[in-house]
Amino acid sequence: MNKKTVGLIGARGHTGSELIPLLARHPGIELACVSSRELAGERVSDHVQGGPEGLTFEALSPADVAARGLDAVILALPNGVSETFVTALDNASPTTVIIDLSADHRFDAAWTYGQPERNREAIARATRIANPGCYATGMQLALLPFLDLLANMPHVFGVSGYSGAGTTPSPKNDPEVLRDNLLPYALTGHIHEREVSEQLGQEICFIPHVASFFRGITLTITCDLTRDITPEEALERTERLFGDEPLIQISKTIPLVRDAAGSHQVHIGGFHTSPEGRRPRKTTEGQPAGPTTKGQLTLVATLDNLLKGAATQALQNLNLTLGFDELEGVPQ
Repeated sequence: MNKKTVGLIGARGHTGSELIPLLARHPGIELACVSSRELAGERVSDHVQGGPEGLTFEALSPADVAARGLDAVILALPNGVSETFVTALDNASPTTVIIDLSADHRFDAAWTYGQPERNREAIARATRIANPGCYATGMQLALLPFLDLLANMPHVFGVSGYSGAGTTPSPKNDPEVLRDNLLPYALTGHIHEREVSEQLGQEICFIPHVASFFRGITLTITCDLTRDITPEEALERTERLFGDEPLIQISKTIPLVRDAAGSHQVHIGGFHTSPEGRRPRKTTEGQPAGPTTKGQLTLVATLDNLLKGAATQALQNLNLTLGFDELEGVPQ
């Protein structure tokens, strides 16, 4: 088998450290270059468990990357940094597949949104793929079975481990700030709120928090519905849509964030319903201020923000666009 050559740009971050061993173990991929300015010249295997022997970090400019003529490049860079690499590849190596893990191209119609469970066929034809956000991955998959029943805007309470805040020091990844604490942030207009609203065609309200654990996400989602459903129907709807998806686990019980840590799957469960719905408040004239809803659903989704929320999903997308089995290289 002629292996496909892949470059990883921005390898020093948490997601890059997860991608390196996944790519190194893949039987059809040669991890040809790994770029990090801070670690340039040092051996990858000295910093990443499972990193390939003999490969060193390089400080690669956009022109350097484009000159390699790689089959694919994964950009694991902070938001707002990818464009110089994309431009260089567009100009010098337009057939190179680009998978961007940042939010820079998730709202760009020229790029394919890389959520395999919804978009496999388009991803397989694409050369420019925008990886979904970590929170956004869980929210979309949990809400999809119920879009036709939503009476209004779903509300999502999300908590992430502090690895989601990256490696640049901030209060959101400072263990001392987070010790015995839960830190709300981005209380309006979080980018994943906008991402999910655009992708689903349904406005959502999302309140993110960061906690003192390192990895994992838990999402508690509450939806007002246009009719009453039972927990059994909610479970059946989810199983009907995702029952054959190997990276989606569905259960009656509430999934726990600690069980998602280190997992390549999204866990969806804990379906609770109320037949009474939500009664509208009254105006000063005593009239209802909005429609009465007929039912209410609350469910929980958990996932590993660094794996299914980033690296695993990137590998799924890479496999699809390069012609491999979608789960090649994903530990089962």
